[in-house]
Amino acid sequence: MKVQSIKQSVNLQNLEDWGTAGLPSTTPIQVSGVQRVIKGSEAIDTGIFECTAGTYRRSVKQAEVMHFIAGRGRFTPDNEETIHFESGDTLFFEANTEGLWEVEETMRKVYVIF
Repeated sequence: MKVQSIKQSVNLQNLEDWGTAGLPSTTPIQVSGVQRVIKGSEAIDTGIFECTAGTYRRSVKQAEVMHFIAGRGRFTPDNEETIHFESGDTLFFEANTEGLWEVEETMRKVYVIF
């Protein structure tokens, strides 16, 4: 199929359990989502990502585009100013962007990593 669809991604239930994340000595963050593979572009990672409130370091080394469909919090890139986000916002990350996520309310985003 040339076009894939995720109906009502903001309300999607039964996400896949992707384990936990978080900094040492903090409450583990529950991570879940759904992944979509685009035929012919298998190196591109795309789908829906959700995590509960908490703090963790960004570990993705590739460039990423994300659009938040739920939640709020902030991201502080290493040695740069903090960026606040909430539902409806879109962020664009250069490759090798590292920093700290502080999720205040369960976050759900549509993402494309390339």
